[in-house]
Amino acid sequence: MSRYLTADLAGTGGTIKDTPEDFCVEEIPLYLPCGEGEHTYALIEKRGVTTLDAVRRLARALNVAERDVGYAGMKDARGVTRQTVSLPRVKPEEVAALELPGIRVLSVDRHRNKLKLGHLAGNRFRIRVRGVTADALARAEATLEVLVRRGVPNRFGEQRYGVQGNSHLIGRAMLAGDWQGAVDALMGDPDRVAGEAWRAAIGAYRRGELKESMRLFPGHCRTERDVLQRLVTRPEEWEKAFRAVNPRLKKLYLSAFQSSLFDRVVDGRLDSLDTVTTGDLAFKHANGSCFLVADAAAEAPRAVCFEISPTGPLFGCRMMRPEGTQGELERSLLENEGLALESFDLSGGLRMEGERRPLRVPLGEPMASADPEGLVLEFSLPKGSYATAVLREIVKGE
Repeated sequence: MSRYLTADLAGTGGTIKDTPEDFCVEEIPLYLPCGEGEHTYALIEKRGVTTLDAVRRLARALNVAERDVGYAGMKDARGVTRQTVSLPRVKPEEVAALELPGIRVLSVDRHRNKLKLGHLAGNRFRIRVRGVTADALARAEATLEVLVRRGVPNRFGEQRYGVQGNSHLIGRAMLAGDWQGAVDALMGDPDRVAGEAWRAAIGAYRRGELKESMRLFPGHCRTERDVLQRLVTRPEEWEKAFRAVNPRLKKLYLSAFQSSLFDRVVDGRLDSLDTVTTGDLAFKHANGSCFLVADAAAEAPRAVCFEISPTGPLFGCRMMRPEGTQGELERSLLENEGLALESFDLSGGLRMEGERRPLRVPLGEPMASADPEGLVLEFSLPKGSYATAVLREIVKGE
């Protein structure tokens, strides 16, 4: 059963993303372009286009290598998003004149360095929730008041686990060295996919009909087909078959498993999300550094005023370990998975060093209003935090 920080408050119900305009997000820049330099910073608005697709189209149109295009954050295709990209050795006026499907250039300026992933302060959201209860505005405002005071549970959420919700399962099997389990999870669940052929392909795989499965998988399931191609020629050589998976995807699967463990820690700490305990590794919101809490009573006022927050694990071989109750919780979580921190010291460029992540984040400038089409929510979050964490508390739907 899902747990909520605001479990004692009723949800609004409803759905989002019926239209692109229902989900609008704008990056909050870490800094503004200085007006000189070899890079052109372009603020773009995109609809129905992922960040990587936008980078690809801009690079092609301006005859720039994709790897030279910089961006601060990844945004998906659903919704209207505004974000900045950097483009080297092109004139600002040339960028401003671009007309590309799904992409509009809003402003341009020069800067000295390439924009890099993470170079943003956060994101501002404007989201419409449709099909809500009659008293949705009052319910939303009550929930927002708690989230402002106690913080937003810093969950990654379901979007981190892929369309089928299986990415973390693949990562878990990889860490355990269970290569058949990794392939099984990769092939997916017929109840979680759309299309008769796709479902039939998974069914054929489960029956051991590998050639038939490979024939049935849709064209966009390239990874599944590549793995099956190896299995057809070398049955049951699971580890060798899994080597067909792109290294970038492997990292994504491992990261998804990290995220799933972190989300479980959040659920376990919901009642004390806004307090620190002796042995916690506390996060300083001003600069992102962490320290070991030696005296919980002495640090309590800093947690109340949101200067610090408890952290949870993005497990890795070099991650700082908490002590006390939190340390026991994390050790138990790993042991129950049959893993240790050393398990994340992988070869082949897949080594995961780990880090600490705050269990809660501040909710910035929240506003709720009602219009004839539903409930409108506006708020900001720090980089790396997800609007779905706020929405699940307000809507309380799966």
